[in-house]
Amino acid sequence: MKTFIVILALLITAPLSAQDSSQKKNGSSVWLKGNIHTHTFWSDGNQFPEMIAKWYKQEGYDFLALTDHNVLSKGEKWMPLSTLKARGGDDILEKYIAAFGGEWVITRGEEPKLEVRLRTLEEFRQGLEKDGDFLMIQSEEISDRSQGVPVHMNATNIQEVIAPLGGATVREAMANNLRAVAEQARRTGKPIILHLNHPNFGYAVTAEDLAAVVQERFVEIYNGHPGVNVLGDDDHASVEKIWDIANTIRLAQLSAFPLFGIGTDDSHHYHGRGTSRPGRSWIMVRGDKLEPDAITETISRGDFYSSSGVTLKDVVFDNKKRVLSLQIEAEEGVTYSTRFIGTTKTADLSSKEKKAANGKTVTRIYSEDVGAVLSTVSGTNPRYEFKGDELFVRAVVTSSKAHVDPTLPNQTEQAWTQPVGWSVSSRRSR
Repeated sequence: MKTFIVILALLITAPLSAQDSSQKKNGSSVWLKGNIHTHTFWSDGNQFPEMIAKWYKQEGYDFLALTDHNVLSKGEKWMPLSTLKARGGDDILEKYIAAFGGEWVITRGEEPKLEVRLRTLEEFRQGLEKDGDFLMIQSEEISDRSQGVPVHMNATNIQEVIAPLGGATVREAMANNLRAVAEQARRTGKPIILHLNHPNFGYAVTAEDLAAVVQERFVEIYNGHPGVNVLGDDDHASVEKIWDIANTIRLAQLSAFPLFGIGTDDSHHYHGRGTSRPGRSWIMVRGDKLEPDAITETISRGDFYSSSGVTLKDVVFDNKKRVLSLQIEAEEGVTYSTRFIGTTKTADLSSKEKKAANGKTVTRIYSEDVGAVLSTVSGTNPRYEFKGDELFVRAVVTSSKAHVDPTLPNQTEQAWTQPVGWSVSSRRSR
């Protein structure tokens, strides 16, 4: 295990491609679009997995991870047609046959006890991947609980199912599942990304929890499910603020690597109804290799950005000049504003408890110095020159274009880059 941790650390500390990228196409970087949080009939989704994957492919995605709860799309699973109809509508079987043909659909029995066999990933990926322009990455949502709250983590490029291991605390549950994934990666020789899902779902995971479990390197900073409290509330920080707080604690106090931010759909509903629909958020990974290991390794280096609609031609951090610059792919009639957000080494990092009516601490409140807006720039080529006292800087691009399927009030399209300019030796003296 120690050997694997060393190898993982070397991978993480390698120079970020976003800092010195040389891979270009027509003057801009090559980006692959993908969603790595998706649910199907294999758990609590309401559509057949190949129908879902076909939708993502047709919508221009390059890769997709199906992440059903504590299960992989493998083995034999039959579902009553009555259950399929209850979830997906009375015409669910007719739609399935129309899309893939009667020979593809496997049933047994007669109505009202007719059952349909769910096709496995290995069966349906062959047709979807045959043209070489789309990739399925085997994945799982490890759905755990601790202290009465959900602790959900997505394992991307997993080879075997991992049962949730639990723990006496949220932090212990996170650490236990991280160790299980690290062990599988060591044993199989395959890179695996494990990211924390929707920290504000049930207000389960605090910024301090995220900061403390330093083995975790990834967190969802936008999730398209409307029930996961992306914006927080009067007692809880938004997920973006949680991201900034955790990264500030890590860099200023723990000499630990920061977290990279992931945008996902967390889609469950696919029939033009329901609340958790596809196409709301995704990641853009730099590279042109549609291979699970290559994509996973690139994500592990933080060479990707997250989006809910804004497309970036390039993201470059020049480490020598200490400049972060973006190139935004402009749409006609749309304006763009970029906020450069970060925390400085002289920031006030003190915090105070926020208690609920019953006296229980629900969160901690930090000063505005943590995750502050350092600069706001309009236009399609925003840049930020470091002043020298930043712990980290990240960019959020907000457009004037309304989101196509919003889950937040007055939501417009955005893009989020990863924190740059950081050093794990930047721990400040007390």
